[in-house]
Amino acid sequence: MSNSGKIALITGSSRGIGAEIALRLAADGFKVVVNYASGAGPAQRVADRIKAAGGEAIVAQADIADPVSVAAMFDAAERAFGGIDVVVNSAGVLKLAKIAEYDDATFDQSMAINVKGAFNVCREAARRVRQGGRIITLSTSVIGMRMPTYGVYVATKAAVEALTQVLAQEMRGRGITVNAVAPGPVATELFLEGKSPELIDRIAKLNPLERLGQTEDIAPVVSFLAGPEGGWINGQTIRANGGMC
Repeated sequence: MSNSGKIALITGSSRGIGAEIALRLAADGFKVVVNYASGAGPAQRVADRIKAAGGEAIVAQADIADPVSVAAMFDAAERAFGGIDVVVNSAGVLKLAKIAEYDDATFDQSMAINVKGAFNVCREAARRVRQGGRIITLSTSVIGMRMPTYGVYVATKAAVEALTQVLAQEMRGRGITVNAVAPGPVATELFLEGKSPELIDRIAKLNPLERLGQTEDIAPVVSFLAGPEGGWINGQTIRANGGMC
């Protein structure tokens, strides 16, 4: 088995963990669909880096909360490359507040992107990923920590893990694996925004390696699951967190 000539679609891949996954899968031999929700510039720069390294990539806009937009993104991938073998749902939002202080609009946004969006992508992937393919979602290791202000966020990711496990069973007979990767805190713009240096340092020391994760720590885990050597892992959540929990 080889990744050469296979196609990977990665949502939320214009920056952060998603961008690193797109670059890694391109290096592994996949043709890559780089997705963004708004602002094409960062996504195009990721695609340009892939092309400069000798790979193939296209950019596809889609708001994953919108099922019509998600279907159109899958259509674009199939038109460009003829099919889809791997789908990685990396798109998401991290909105933190105590439960008593969480406003309705922010709650609805978190649910729309993290839960409905994950559902939209998983549903379309279940319909379109080719025999022997891979579906990979992104969760969070913070699920197990019960940290204040993370209540709604971890609730959305618990839903993602449940969808992942059930979908793995529903893909029976097609040779398609479905897994989740659950990073601990990773030094991305999404995570660092609004946090003081003291808080970041305290969070970094929660794991015995005493540092934040980097995007380069997460992409190889996805690479393993997407590649031939990960074919016996199915219906699992891999907690890539440096031993945090």
